[in-house]
Amino acid sequence: MQATEKYVRFDWAIKKMLRDKANFDVLEGFISVFTDEQVKIESILESESNQDSIDDKFSKVDIKAKNKQGEIYIIEVQLSREIHYLERILYGTAKAITEQLHLGMDYYDIKKVIAISVIYFDLGKGSDYLYHGQTQLVGVHKHDILKVGRKEKEGLNIVEPEKSSYRRQRSVSEIFPEYYLIRVNEFNDYAQTPIEEWMNYLKSGIIKEDTQTPGLNEARHKLQYMMMSDKEKSSYEHHLDAVRIQNDVLATSREDGMAQGFHNHSIEVAKLMLKNGESMEKIKLYSGLSQEEIENLMEK
Repeated sequence: MQATEKYVRFDWAIKKMLRDKANFDVLEGFISVFTDEQVKIESILESESNQDSIDDKFSKVDIKAKNKQGEIYIIEVQLSREIHYLERILYGTAKAITEQLHLGMDYYDIKKVIAISVIYFDLGKGSDYLYHGQTQLVGVHKHDILKVGRKEKEGLNIVEPEKSSYRRQRSVSEIFPEYYLIRVNEFNDYAQTPIEEWMNYLKSGIIKEDTQTPGLNEARHKLQYMMMSDKEKSSYEHHLDAVRIQNDVLATSREDGMAQGFHNHSIEVAKLMLKNGESMEKIKLYSGLSQEEIENLMEK
């Protein structure tokens, strides 16, 4: 076990250890640092990877937590590229919203959903490692931010006296889902700030011995590899092997794809040069193909 593997990977911690109430402070620290909001987790809700039987072939693990205000946090770790990834995040937040509804429930009582995605693959083009998205309705002419709440209900003549007193106006950003994208592979800075320390742990598994960063200070004691039982260590090593194999397969696929693409380009170059009547030696030089490969193209 190398020094950088002294602490358990975050994706494994989400899958196993952070569902324990005794470890909520690690999760709370993670959320607080990246969202700049003080969070107190009340409970863990059912999510796609809550079940122990989840297969390591799946490259996604997630945890769904609820804070004291009832807001829902979906924290997800994605290890490999997925087509339509952003659309799936959108579906996940929409599902978390609709799951809150029950017969007779007032829409006002629907709680906000915050999605935090930790991704280990290239997503789009951008130079930052942390992206934040939220919805605001801004006036086209006055540039003011629209707020809704009690007055909206009064305007619709559906005032409920017993409730209207506490139904404060809210900005749209307090209602619509909020998104955080953490692009781990884009982090190359020296860890000085709390966010940078968390990024360093997510990428390299390193936690400073003297850290005071929320969540990491607790993780130093609670996410140690050596504290796991032999059975847990065996399961964890199996998980690491699965991750390594998956990464090797993906890397090989990328290399094969690049090689195939280069070969196809060489064939197109050779075809064009043959069409223009270039000599065999010149075609070999510029295309990189063998004489036999070029002669096969001439026969087609």
